[in-house]
Amino acid sequence: MNHFFVEESQVQGSEIIIQGTDVNHIKNVLRMKMGEEIMVSNGTDKHYICSITDISPEQVVAKIVDIDSNSSELPVKLYLFQGLPKADKMELIIQKAVELGVFQIIPVAMKRSVVKLDAKKEKNKLSRWQQIAESAAKQSKRMIIPEIHGVMNFKEAVAYAKSLDYNIVPYEFANGMAKSKEVIKSLGQYKSVGIFIGPEGGFDEDEIDFGKQEGMQIISLGKRILRTETAGLTALSIIMFELEQDE
Repeated sequence: MNHFFVEESQVQGSEIIIQGTDVNHIKNVLRMKMGEEIMVSNGTDKHYICSITDISPEQVVAKIVDIDSNSSELPVKLYLFQGLPKADKMELIIQKAVELGVFQIIPVAMKRSVVKLDAKKEKNKLSRWQQIAESAAKQSKRMIIPEIHGVMNFKEAVAYAKSLDYNIVPYEFANGMAKSKEVIKSLGQYKSVGIFIGPEGGFDEDEIDFGKQEGMQIISLGKRILRTETAGLTALSIIMFELEQDE
């Protein structure tokens, strides 16, 4: 079933009014007809099962058939602080992180980041990355579209993360899998958790020291060295499995 997002104001009684680029997608790409069913999310807490009743060039009207309030969201908001990677790796990271339940992704320019974005490039990248997040949210039947935050430097990211309940830093030179497993198992008690992932060159030692000083928990993901695009998704997968609740 095709999935779309709307603002709460577009939910009008027993109908939902779909506008914007989704109208063209429904009408000309999917070539949907009246009577076909779609899933529509309000971006917060509800999935609506709807039947299309009208299609025009400006809007699609859908009648609400059923409401599903069973949340597809994790009970803890996960913030991924991703060290800027090279090439198109960020697109893959965003797509998969959204599928795995991330709440927000913050690109971070770290000491060993090769990629440098000027203001124009950053604006274009953020627009592209947000589109990827929306597409992945639709595909994975998320109730929200995770936000892709503007790029921060490491100190800005750490300051931003201090508003969260807990922060972890998977680090290739960390020891103690038993302690790391305890940390992962404890995350369900928090409302928000930050996960810091280094770029291709890894974290600079000064960044790790600064993170420790700011109260971040350094953990290990195992004895193998993971690529930056693997490390974050590995951490998210482990945490998602630990946090996932029964219906």
